[in-house]
Amino acid sequence: MKNTIAKILSFAVMMVVAVPLAFAIDVQGAKTQGLVGERQDGLLGIVASPTPELRTLVETTNAERIEKYKGIAEKRGTELSNVQAFAGKKLIDGAAPGEYIQSAGGGWQKK
Repeated sequence: MKNTIAKILSFAVMMVVAVPLAFAIDVQGAKTQGLVGERQDGLLGIVASPTPELRTLVETTNAERIEKYKGIAEKRGTELSNVQAFAGKKLIDGAAPGEYIQSAGGGWQKK
């Protein structure tokens, strides 16, 4: 009996942990689904209705990108905004057809 209860509890705990992870979204998945797009400043932007999970994804991704851009700017002796503009152009140019990109006017359009 104890063994059966232990198995049921183990399964329940696994489901509580595993199910949310199965539905977790990554940047590429969010781009493919049209939820996020590449901004002119090299950061990720939310295109669709923001959910807490989507906000967290974008905030985390952008924090990582900013740190990377700061390092590049410092190494090259240039302004952060220059690195961001360059990265933004490369990311927009590299976006797949159907993904959202930010136009020069600031609006979202499909590539």
